[in-house]
Amino acid sequence: MANELDLTNDQKRLDDDLAARRYFAKFDRITRLLVSVAGAMEADRSLTRLDTGVLSGYVGAISAAFRALSQKYLVSGRIEGLLAQHLTIDLHESGFPIYQELATMANDAAQAAQHLRGMAEADVLKDEMIRQIVGAREIPTKLQYALSQRLYYEALAKGGLFWPQMHPSAQWLADLAKGRRSYLVHWAVYDSQLNVPVVYLLELEDSGRRALPLDQGRWPQVQAHLLAQSVGGLKLVTIAHGFDADFDDLHPKRLRRIHLGPMYSSAYTLQTGPIREVLEDAHAPEGEDWALAWAVEELESERVEWEKGWFSQTERQVFRLDPFSGRGADLGATSLQRALILPQRPFQVLAEKDPEGFRDMRKFVVGREGRVLVYG
Repeated sequence: MANELDLTNDQKRLDDDLAARRYFAKFDRITRLLVSVAGAMEADRSLTRLDTGVLSGYVGAISAAFRALSQKYLVSGRIEGLLAQHLTIDLHESGFPIYQELATMANDAAQAAQHLRGMAEADVLKDEMIRQIVGAREIPTKLQYALSQRLYYEALAKGGLFWPQMHPSAQWLADLAKGRRSYLVHWAVYDSQLNVPVVYLLELEDSGRRALPLDQGRWPQVQAHLLAQSVGGLKLVTIAHGFDADFDDLHPKRLRRIHLGPMYSSAYTLQTGPIREVLEDAHAPEGEDWALAWAVEELESERVEWEKGWFSQTERQVFRLDPFSGRGADLGATSLQRALILPQRPFQVLAEKDPEGFRDMRKFVVGREGRVLVYG
């Protein structure tokens, strides 16, 4: 595998198109398994049915985005000159494509229709490829590249992909007393520092006169505010307090942040500590030499206090922080749940080694037939 490493910024360029195909095949399996993991969490009531549906939607968008990228880089290792392009991944504590890959894809999507108008149809390209193979007895590399780009832009035009920002959407939950309404607001970002997808779920109560999603005065402001605060370095309590302070008639009751990564693989990433030994000692076959971390930060409102103004009182939330060993103040959340999704053979090695840092993690183990079993 010919890979160019940039050890300064922990990036790896996959110059070999076969390596890129195996990489995307691995992620295709992982994203399909994530839906099963969400289903398992719904079964044990860690997630509601609505939560599962929302997460499955984002996972499906991630899967579609990676399939589009796989078309873009389908023959990347066999093209030279100005057309040469190679997938770049974050090889340390991420395993996902770097942020710039998705940012470039979003820019390409804005011009997908224009590109498609200037390209030959897929069937035409396939016919030309056959003629070149049969008539000239040559490998139609340039035509293969043209077809891969056609399929890439078709995927972008079709939509349903995960972008650097997935704008907030509101789902009605219930009508409450005194004319209040309850909503689940969800959105997602591709974190530019961590290079992993991050999903946010905010349960809030709305005491405004008009339903939040229909309120053209408040809803655009809410969307802009939440996206601006969707930074991995910000604690949940900071995000929630800022939202509570900026919107007097919106009351955040529960905020969750779900990190869908990093992905570890002995074939593509650099690991440190126990996870490196687990993957190395497992000697798992291609497609099973990986582990995906999953973390859920959660912040809950504990009670309400009233802030006195000149002519009125404003409801403010007091959030519950984890009381154990002062972790809540450092974490800025009520709780943190960590999980690991991995195939059976790496799990067996992990269970034998039993490293301390992994004991409190839930393990979702993928059996040979794709069935997901839960441990811990």
